[in-house]
Amino acid sequence: MEYKRLGSSDLLVSEICLGTMTYGQQNTIAEAHEQLDYAIAQGVNFIDTAEMYPVPPKAETQGRTEQYIGEWLAQPRIKQQRDKLIVATKIIGTGRNYNWLRDDAIAALSRKNILQAVDDSLKRLQTDYIDLYQIHWPDRNVPMFGQVAFDPQQEREMVAIAEQLETFAELIKEGKIRHLGVSNETPWGICEFSHTAKRLNLPKILSIQNAYSLLNRTFDSHLAEACYREGVSLLAYSPLGFGHLSGKYIQGDQTNTHTRIGLFPNFGQRYNKVNVRAATAEYAAIAQKYDLSPTQLALAFVRSRWFVASTIIGATTMEQLQENIDSANVRLSNEILVEIDHVHARYFNPAP
Repeated sequence: MEYKRLGSSDLLVSEICLGTMTYGQQNTIAEAHEQLDYAIAQGVNFIDTAEMYPVPPKAETQGRTEQYIGEWLAQPRIKQQRDKLIVATKIIGTGRNYNWLRDDAIAALSRKNILQAVDDSLKRLQTDYIDLYQIHWPDRNVPMFGQVAFDPQQEREMVAIAEQLETFAELIKEGKIRHLGVSNETPWGICEFSHTAKRLNLPKILSIQNAYSLLNRTFDSHLAEACYREGVSLLAYSPLGFGHLSGKYIQGDQTNTHTRIGLFPNFGQRYNKVNVRAATAEYAAIAQKYDLSPTQLALAFVRSRWFVASTIIGATTMEQLQENIDSANVRLSNEILVEIDHVHARYFNPAP
């Protein structure tokens, strides 16, 4: 396992990050702890979660993922290793109907809400500090989760970025959080957070957690430039495109009730677009040609990108987890990367 520096910080994160959004919905607490034990035994030091997990979010399960992780972190043998682990979680943004999470969900990133959210996460996680605290999606109006067009008609009230950073600065001073990140952000957001922090001497964001895969390489252009110039690292989520890039849906069967798509068919709509299956089949053929599994090819590709600090993997079975983590041993040749780019040119970002 290799480790990379996160942004301009002193944090060294494993190139594979353990995603946990299935814990409490598709995975029991025993299965979650088995996954956590296995991952750290393989050198993973980076665990990502969120206050709204598991997914799909609902009132009766909200916070359960953090609770499962917290019970694991509270074990004496794990407590002794806490300073070697990097635990990341997230606060919700505005604009989605999660009024059951907090009374005031209109201004999700108000000072009051941030302070409450951090304290609630610390309690569930049973830890004194959060290494990387992330804004799950922007407080302002932006296209996200498969949307591609900005619509000024959707403008809404938002908490000023300076006000958000001032609250996070308090929490860093108190030692409750160590570093900041964003998620589902845009180039404008990266630059505005960075410039506001510099201008007001407030904490700088280190990372952006956005979708990135063979099916969605929109990060390659404007976001990549913004992150390069502002010293921000990508934490790539959905590197397997909701399981599509494992090859299991190439024949079109998405009804298996043991898979996320089978259980929640409306949850991954960006992967129902016209060229997804054709592109996936082409990538699977490249993998077969070079004696790789489609999963190995997809994860190794994401890891190979210069702007990726860590690739977030998630699994519902130990077999999936083992294959995902083992992919860290795969390095793609220039020949393979050229073939991948040829497919990308034919099927350009089919699931943005």
